[in-house]
Amino acid sequence: MLVLGLDPSLTCTGWGVIRVDGPRLSHVANGQIATDAKANMAARLHHLHDAVYAVIGTYAPDVAAVEEVFVNKNPHSTLKLAQARGSVLAACGRGSIPVFEHAARLVKKSVVGTGAADKTQVQAMLRVLLPTAKVEGADAADALAVAIAHAHLGKH
Repeated sequence: MLVLGLDPSLTCTGWGVIRVDGPRLSHVANGQIATDAKANMAARLHHLHDAVYAVIGTYAPDVAAVEEVFVNKNPHSTLKLAQARGSVLAACGRGSIPVFEHAARLVKKSVVGTGAADKTQVQAMLRVLLPTAKVEGADAADALAVAIAHAHLGKH
């Protein structure tokens, strides 16, 4: 089974695809989708949607796993995150793949063993769990972590 992990953001959305074969995980691909901060919101969301849909078309994942929304101190930032997330979810819907949502603390706990893990700890575990992966950046690492957590949780 192929799992597409997504870490939505309006600025830079991370994505990662892993193969799950029983207890074995292997890296397939990962990347980041940046949007132009100078473009209007509709153009940015459209770009994000099309880029995620292209990833789905290229790798044909069986499921997608997405990190749940968390509330920032800044409501404007939370709204932008929610809009980006909606664009990503719409691309998954267009690609006819089921989407599972996981809380950030659950992702960290599943990958590292503690829900209070920081990004450095998550990235260190990624190197252990997916030793052949060349991770394209912090957002791609977060997306791979979401995919791994989904595989560990066994909710397919």
